[in-house]
Amino acid sequence: MIYFNKIYYTSRELEYMNQAIISSKISGDGSFTKRAQKLIEKKFNTKKVLLTTSASAALDMAAILLDLKDGDEVIMPSFTFVSSANAVLLRGAKPIFVDINPDTLNIDVDKIEEKINSKTKAIMPVHYAGHSCNMDKLSYIAKKYSLKIIEDAAQAVNAKYKDKYLGTIGDIGCYSFHETKNYTCGEGGAIILNDETLIERAEIVREKGTNRSKFFRGEIDKYTWIDIGSSFVISDILSAFLLAQLEKMDEILEKRKKIYNMYYKGLFELEKRGMLKLPKIPDYSFSNYHIFYILLNSNKQRNKLMDSLKQKGIQAIFHYIPLHESPMGQKLGYKKGDFPITEKISRNILRLPLHLNLTKKEINYIINSIYESI
Repeated sequence: MIYFNKIYYTSRELEYMNQAIISSKISGDGSFTKRAQKLIEKKFNTKKVLLTTSASAALDMAAILLDLKDGDEVIMPSFTFVSSANAVLLRGAKPIFVDINPDTLNIDVDKIEEKINSKTKAIMPVHYAGHSCNMDKLSYIAKKYSLKIIEDAAQAVNAKYKDKYLGTIGDIGCYSFHETKNYTCGEGGAIILNDETLIERAEIVREKGTNRSKFFRGEIDKYTWIDIGSSFVISDILSAFLLAQLEKMDEILEKRKKIYNMYYKGLFELEKRGMLKLPKIPDYSFSNYHIFYILLNSNKQRNKLMDSLKQKGIQAIFHYIPLHESPMGQKLGYKKGDFPITEKISRNILRLPLHLNLTKKEINYIINSIYESI
């Protein structure tokens, strides 16, 4: 079986994890957590990075930091993972879904303004597949209506919009280091704080609502309960694993880019024949090549190809069920037909294996298998 995803190990994960174990500091905010945070802050030129247990946790923190409450609304695409909407719902606010652009699979920025009203507090763009949303247009809209931006950059670590790293453009950015992501520690994430006024409270929220971080820095002689919060701090043993990955960020990106380009070149003839559509990366976007997907012409064609590839030992898979069509989405008042582009993409998309353990022979086998099966 050629698996959809397999973990890529650099040379130092076990070495760093062993160092963390020997140090007897494997709980939160040890030396490896601090080193990983500093690495991201320096490379991405952002004000503050705090590692979390997941991107979901980072999104939850973002919702708390923006004081979302009952009656508030946050605009986001329906074509996203449930964590984007859950973070909003957990604060009593409501996700307001918008259709996606068929070329980028990101939120259709031109459809955002029609959803804005007095209840709107924020916009949550999702950088799908590591390809950037149009952040100039989106930032203009946010500024025009005095809205905050939470970048769901779970899939977009080390990708850019023009010359800025995704996650560092809005007020808050959220990253994922899940095992399916380009850079991983199994389960992990980060919140990126681009608004300096949020940093002190973020440390409190992340540490169960206490000023424990100040205590550990020696700024106070005891810590206490200050605000609402939860246990969002990642174990240092996971940070040790992650640091080894982050140190090889650009090397990993370049290797993924080569696989991505092999797929693109190999399948281009099928796009010319009108059999499928390949991903389109906008000129303003510098991808991290997180996903290589193909868009088939129908759900029947997609499912037939997916089943055929499975029989050939290739694990190719679909992606999100639109949130507005889910049982929870229906409880929020949405229904099938509300966002036709999202629904069409969801039914026709197929993601191909993309990981650094793939050999050239396997990639060519996948490409040839698609020609044989489509």
